[in-house]
Amino acid sequence: MKKIIILVIFTLLGLAFFYLDLHTYLNFETIKQKQSLFQDYKNANPWLAAGGFFIIYVIVTAVSLPGAAILTLLGGALFGLMYGTLLVSFASTLGATCAFLASRFLFRDAIVAKFGDKLKVINEGVEKEGGFYLFTLRLIPAFPFFLINLVMGLTPIKTLTYFLVSQLGMLPGTIVYVNAGTQLAKLDSLKGILSPQLIFSFVLLGLFPLIAKKALGFFRKKTSTSAGA
Repeated sequence: MKKIIILVIFTLLGLAFFYLDLHTYLNFETIKQKQSLFQDYKNANPWLAAGGFFIIYVIVTAVSLPGAAILTLLGGALFGLMYGTLLVSFASTLGATCAFLASRFLFRDAIVAKFGDKLKVINEGVEKEGGFYLFTLRLIPAFPFFLINLVMGLTPIKTLTYFLVSQLGMLPGTIVYVNAGTQLAKLDSLKGILSPQLIFSFVLLGLFPLIAKKALGFFRKKTSTSAGA
């Protein structure tokens, strides 16, 4: 019964999003056109604007709706780099964790029963590397965040680990987009925010913990072997 209730809630939120045409507001052209209107409302109602922005961001992320990148830009435009990053970072992580838990609670048993063999590689990676595996995925833009939320819900990773690693792993990209949002009036499109050089830097940053762990294990093994000899 609980699964049905949760599924209904998520379905209603998704339907309401499109029925009320809220998706029309979450595009680059609209937020640029209405930036001054949003800013005036935020200036008149700072706490209400921050709270409303936070809740909307959590819902969009939790239900895996389109528009998180646009909301991140808007967060930078309205709240600046520091407060915008703070709001987006916690809202995105909370929403991602809700999506993660929904995937685990609603779909895990059915999907594992049907596609358990295909999930074996991911599960082995999580069991072997733990949070490092998720951290790497979070830092590589080629992996859509909403897909990571859903897939990781099917793995044995602990919820607290998922929350903390996601918070840290999504932070660099959040800062980049929030910072770009502070210059929203000067942006022509979303293109160019993540340059190839920046993406490469994220990949290296994501792979570094795994490489360091492997190297440490290698040297420990060599040391123990030498000591035994």
